[in-house]
Amino acid sequence: MIRFVVFLFFVFITFTNTTAQEIQEISEAEAKSATSKIHFRANPNTSNYDVTYHKLEFTVDPSVASISGKVTTTFTAKEDLTTVTFDLDDNMIVTKVSENGNPLSYSQNANDELVITLQNTLLNNNSTSVSIEYNGNPTSNGFGSFEVNTHNGTPVLWTLSEPYGALGWWPCKQDLNDKIDVIDVYITAPQQYVSVSNGLEQSTTVNAGNKTTHFKHQYPIPAYLIAIAVTNYQTYSHTVPNNGNPFPIVNYVYPESLTSAQNSTGVTVDIMNHFIDLFGNYPFENEKYGHAQFGWGGGMEHTTVSFMGSFNRGLIAHELAHQWFGNKITCGSWKDIWLNEGFATFLSGLTIEHLDGEAGYQNWRSSRNNSITSVTNGAVYLSDADTTSVNRIFSSRLSYNKGAMVLHMLRKKLGDTNFFSGLKNYITDPNLAYNYAKTPDFIAHMETSSGLQLDEFFNDWIYNQGYPSYNLGWNQTTADKINITVNQTQSHSSVSFFEANVPVRIKGTNGEVLDVVLDNTTDGQVFTENVSFTVSSVEFDPESHLISRDNTVLSVENQNFIEKNISIFPNPITDILNVKITSNIEIKNTIVYNMLGKKVLQSKNTEIDLKQLNSGVYFIKISTNSGNLHQKIIKK
Repeated sequence: MIRFVVFLFFVFITFTNTTAQEIQEISEAEAKSATSKIHFRANPNTSNYDVTYHKLEFTVDPSVASISGKVTTTFTAKEDLTTVTFDLDDNMIVTKVSENGNPLSYSQNANDELVITLQNTLLNNNSTSVSIEYNGNPTSNGFGSFEVNTHNGTPVLWTLSEPYGALGWWPCKQDLNDKIDVIDVYITAPQQYVSVSNGLEQSTTVNAGNKTTHFKHQYPIPAYLIAIAVTNYQTYSHTVPNNGNPFPIVNYVYPESLTSAQNSTGVTVDIMNHFIDLFGNYPFENEKYGHAQFGWGGGMEHTTVSFMGSFNRGLIAHELAHQWFGNKITCGSWKDIWLNEGFATFLSGLTIEHLDGEAGYQNWRSSRNNSITSVTNGAVYLSDADTTSVNRIFSSRLSYNKGAMVLHMLRKKLGDTNFFSGLKNYITDPNLAYNYAKTPDFIAHMETSSGLQLDEFFNDWIYNQGYPSYNLGWNQTTADKINITVNQTQSHSSVSFFEANVPVRIKGTNGEVLDVVLDNTTDGQVFTENVSFTVSSVEFDPESHLISRDNTVLSVENQNFIEKNISIFPNPITDILNVKITSNIEIKNTIVYNMLGKKVLQSKNTEIDLKQLNSGVYFIKISTNSGNLHQKIIKK
């Protein structure tokens, strides 16, 4: 899901691809949508049954911030049950509950639970159906899970429930442990409006000035991906050939945006075909894919119909990617959210590679890296505490950008054949498809496809924090050989060393270019490469394949020159650190970092006051016009 923050008015955006800044705005908006429900945790009281079917009957008016509904749920007991519990905001007023037509007693509590007493004990593995009638004004109205607004003076209503918002407007089971097998959605609204929901439209009926639209979705779906929208939509379609089994891409757009949208959405077919080639059939090909415009500047990947605030290509690619990664296979916990958002961000990068070529894809990677390394800490995989913050769940830097770049680095490590084979096996695994997955499930498929043990890779880049900084020294020992020494520091102490494939470009005095990849497994590792020219320079990762920052490359002569002509003393130090220069070298900046890689002091002086620092080990980086000096210092 990606969304832009929009507070006072809606701006229709026509960017050609999704920049890092857009991802930042997207994820901030996404987090904002669920803030009022962040106290919700996985509810153990809903874990004792399995939902198989919902009949969802909603009556709404896009000019009125309220809903009335009847939700009929068929479920199977996982143990003997005398009561059944649903998640439902206590602001919703339940008026009647019945089981197979017989009235039942029920109660609502301050924990946002609806507890229903069944007519008889439901034995393990047996099924029944309960119907819940309710109404109310959802408390999250206003950039939340249930929104009533206007566009161009016309009322519009939409829902958006990720991660914890579904209970705000209908009684459900909201945990990431159960997908509903089939849903029927009936939306009744004033007849001048067009309604949208998941699946295929089955029928419309008009009665007494209201129109009821019936949608049916017959693939497993979690509660947070069920959605409705209602306004004066105009519709048009594209067709995906799908190897002789065509399906439509149905676009629901505001009338004032129709021309612009029609000029933008055709690329969806090209992107769809590319994703089908890479990952297999569109997961919901027997129904539809579609876009429904809504009042935020980004999007939400509701199954078979993404809600779109704009129709720029990057947003189209991101939300479509979720139909495979997020909807067909859904993250099994919010700790694994990168399996949704990192993958969709990565596929938006693949779209740039496919449609714009390597130069555009390189710019995309560079932008991701700038975002990722703007802060020194943070893991892609969330801790339990992290899941209490939607801002952390939807961190643009970690869940989106770092997750995407880790996938790119894994692609480079495994090679395209093994990488895409592993992805395709993952997305078609019968135990995971239309179900939930966690990070170890993905790792297992990538290890199987490549034949490699990937524990070290995923521990470094997914489970632990930070990034490496490299210092490369080189010298041409003979006419046909060059030695390259690779040193590394880490921005966070959770990783002692990032084992990585380090891309290096060797340039000759007559314009020669040789690209090599160094399998860097230890600090201070020396690589000898064959060359057929006189080397003039060496470049570190010139095409931005590797997450890293503050890298330096110096010839051995230049490095020796810097080390010989810059000294720091005393070390260990009590208060004042002195920097002495014995040659014509200009100091640009001096930065002191703590053991976690956090910048604690910055100066351009040759006398640096460290009184305010606690005792301990620090690292100093002196940047000059001739290169950089890195050294460890000890504060007494």
